Amino acid sequence: MNPFQSLREYEEFVYTLRERFPAIERSTLVVIPRGKRVAVVQGELAFAKGYRITIKERLSLDADLVVIESYGYELWHNADKIAWYDTQPHPDDPDLQSTHPHHKHVLPDIKHNRAPAPEMSFTQPNLAALIQEMETLVRSEKTQ
Repeated sequence: MNPFQSLREYEEFVYTLRERFPAIERSTLVVIPRGKRVAVVQGELAFAKGYRITIKERLSLDADLVVIESYGYELWHNADKIAWYDTQPHPDDPDLQSTHPHHKHVLPDIKHNRAPAPEMSFTQPNLAALIQEMETLVRSEKTQ
C-alpha cells in the first residue's frame, strides 16, 4: 500500500533520503510542484566509487494517494550508463508482460536488452529499491 497520502508527504520522503540511507553521499533531488495535484521529482543521488542514479518522476495526487504517472531512472558508474528503468510499453515482448510496462534496460546491449522490473510501481515509491540496488553494486565493487 502506498504510504504517501499527499504530495507534501512524498516531498518529505525525498528530502530525507540521506538520513535513511547513509550510502547516499550527495543528493540533488528536488520536488517541483506543477499545480496543486501534480509535481516533478528530478535530480541525482551519488554514491561511493563513482556510482549514481539520475531520477525523473512525474507525480499526481489521485484519490488522496500519490501516484507516479511516469518515471525514468538511470544507473551510472562514472561516465558509463549501466542500466535504466522506464515505462515505455513493449507489448510485443512476451518476456516483459509479467511487469508491463515496468522494465529495466541492461548490459551488454543496453538499448535492446530488457528485463522485467517487478520492484517498480506506479503506486509505491521506487527510490528505496533503486538505492538498495546501488548499495549492492558499491559493495560488490569493494570485494573485487
